[in-house]
Amino acid sequence: MMKKRQMVIKQRSRNSNTSSSWTTTSSSSSSAISNIRYVECQKNHAANIGGYAVDGCREFMAAGDEGTVDALRCAACGCHRNFHRKEVDTEVVCEYSPPNA
Repeated sequence: MMKKRQMVIKQRSRNSNTSSSWTTTSSSSSSAISNIRYVECQKNHAANIGGYAVDGCREFMAAGDEGTVDALRCAACGCHRNFHRKEVDTEVVCEYSPPNA
C-alpha cells in the first residue's frame, strides 16, 4: 500500500532580485504561494545635498484603491512603492508518493 505524503517548503526572500526555482517530477504535484510585502522606506531624502537621511516609514500603506495611481503611493510617507524594501514569502506544497522499495 502506497501512502501519499505532503511536504511544505517555506522560503523568505528579503531581496527583490533573488529568484528561486522549484522542480517537480511527473509523479508529484505541487503548488506555490507567494506573499509580497513592502516594508521600510529606503528613499534617501538628503541625496541632493550629498547626505543620507531616511524618513523612518516602517511599512508601505497604499494611499488608494487597487488599480488606481494612488495604489503605488505610500499614505504614510508619500513615496512610491519601489522605495520600500520588498519581502517575498514563498510556500511550496508538494504531494508525492514514495517509490516502491
